[in-house]
Amino acid sequence: MRQLTALDTQFLSAESQTTASHVAGVAIVDPATAPTGTITREGLISLLRERLHLAPPLRMRLADVPFALDRPYWTEAPDLDLRDHVHESTLPAPGDDDQLAEHVARIHARRLDRARPLWEMHLIHGLPDGRVALYTKVHHCAIDGVSGAEILVSLLDLSPEPRLVETPPDVPAERRPDPVAMLAGAVARSVAHPVAALRSFTRAAADLDAIPLASALPGARLIARTTRRLLGDERPRPELPPLAPPRTPFNGTISGERSFAFGSIPLVEIRRVSRTFGMSVNDVVMTLCASALRRWLVSCDALPDQPLIAAVPVAVRTARGSETIGNQISAMITPLATHVDCPKERLTMVRAAMLAAKRRFAVSPATWLSDVCAMFPAPFSALVTPTLFRLAGMVGTGVNLIVSNVPGPPFPLFLCGARVLSYYPMSVLTDVTGALSITCITYDGRLDLGVVACPDRVPDVWSLIGHIDEAMEELTTLAKRERAGETESEDGSGDEPVAAAEPVTVERSAPAVEKVPA
Repeated sequence: MRQLTALDTQFLSAESQTTASHVAGVAIVDPATAPTGTITREGLISLLRERLHLAPPLRMRLADVPFALDRPYWTEAPDLDLRDHVHESTLPAPGDDDQLAEHVARIHARRLDRARPLWEMHLIHGLPDGRVALYTKVHHCAIDGVSGAEILVSLLDLSPEPRLVETPPDVPAERRPDPVAMLAGAVARSVAHPVAALRSFTRAAADLDAIPLASALPGARLIARTTRRLLGDERPRPELPPLAPPRTPFNGTISGERSFAFGSIPLVEIRRVSRTFGMSVNDVVMTLCASALRRWLVSCDALPDQPLIAAVPVAVRTARGSETIGNQISAMITPLATHVDCPKERLTMVRAAMLAAKRRFAVSPATWLSDVCAMFPAPFSALVTPTLFRLAGMVGTGVNLIVSNVPGPPFPLFLCGARVLSYYPMSVLTDVTGALSITCITYDGRLDLGVVACPDRVPDVWSLIGHIDEAMEELTTLAKRERAGETESEDGSGDEPVAAAEPVTVERSAPAVEKVPA
C-alpha cells in the first residue's frame, strides 16, 4: 500500500457539491484508419485489459483510515470491472462542436465514485464525418497533468498497427488493508505531526511572498527574507510584483454546473511569434490568454485596473516520481498584464513577468504547495477545506484563474488503430481558483486548448475561444511588423507600408486526416 501525500489528499478534501476534483480531456478520433473502420466500447475495454498494467492509477482504489483519522491509502482493486468505467453514448444529429461540448461538460461536472478506482472513459459517437470522441477523466489525487498525459500515451500507438505489449508477470495479490495497522499509523503520525507541520510552515514562510493570499499580508516580504536568513539560506530571491488578484466576474463562489469550449492553433504560428520576440512558446500562450481575457472583460465592462493573477502549474517530477501514483507539482504565480492596452507592451510585460516568475521558481523550494497542505492534520483538512474554499470565494480569491500548458507528442498517435486528431485537456474549478480554467497541450503540430467554466459566472465560454483567435491574429501581425522593421533597418528602406498578417483561425473542430508517411 502507498499512502496519499498531503497534496493528493487536498484534492480529495476540496470536493464538494460545487467542486469535482478530476482532470480530463477529450480526444477527437478518426476511425478511418482502424481495422474495422470504427471504435467500439468492447474494443476499448479489450485494449484497457491488455495495457492496464502500464497505468497504475487506473487499477488502484482508495482505502480509508477508520474514522478518517489519517490520509487514505492506495490499494490494488482485484475485482476491477472495466465495464463499470467505460461508457458509450451517441450525440443527436448533427453532432456539432456545441453539442459535444455541452455533453462533455455535463459529464465533467459529475464527481467520481470513490468506492471504485477513480476514473471513467466515455466513448461518444455521432460526430460529423464518422469521427468519435473519447472523454477520459481521472481524479486529481491520482495524477497531475504530466502523469495524466503519460497514462494516455501508454494506451496509444505510433501507427494504426497496435504495438506488442508484454504480458505482466504474475504478482501475488495485495493483502487487504489492515484497519488496526492503519489506525496505529494514524496515531504515530498525529504524535509526530506538530514537528512535521512546523518544518512545513518554516519552508512555506521562507517563500511567503510567492504564495497566493499570503503574499498580500502586511510584511510578507520581510517575513520571507527573515525566515530565509534564520534558515541560513542566503541565495538572493528575485523580487516578484504584487500578487493580489483583482475581483472579476469569474471570481467568487461557483455552482456545480460546468461549460466547456475548445479549439486549436497551428504550432508553427506560435513558434514564429516566439522566435520573433525571443520568448518561449509558453510565454506566447500566456500572452494569448492575457489578451483574450482582456477582450472578454472589456466586453463585460468589467476590466480591472490591476493585472489578473494566474497560477501556472509546474511539473516537478523526478525519474523516481514518474513511476508512482499521485501528484508531483508546484505552481508559479504571475500577473497577466490584462490592464495594458497596447498589444506589444502587453506582450513585453507578460514575457518579463514570466521571466521573473521562472527565475524565482528556479531558486525557491518547489514544495510550497505541498508544505501548505501538510501544515494541517488530515481530519481537519477533510472537515473544513470545502468550507474554507467557499469562504475564500465569498471574501476574495487566491488567484483569478489557472493557466496550464502541458507538452505533448509532436507526432500523431493512434487509438485502437484510429488516428487521434486532437486532444482538448480540461481542468478543475474551485471557489479559490476561479470559475475559469484554460488548459493547453501541444500535439502533432498544434496547440489544443480546453476552456472549462462555471456558466453562472461565464455564460459565453465559446466567446473566449473567439478572443483567443483574435489574440493570435494580433500577435501574428505584430510579429510580421517586427520582422519587416528589422528588414528596413538592414536595407535602409521604409517606404512600403507593412501589410497585416493573414488571419490565424483557432479551429473549433479537428481537420481532415492527413496521410501518415509509412
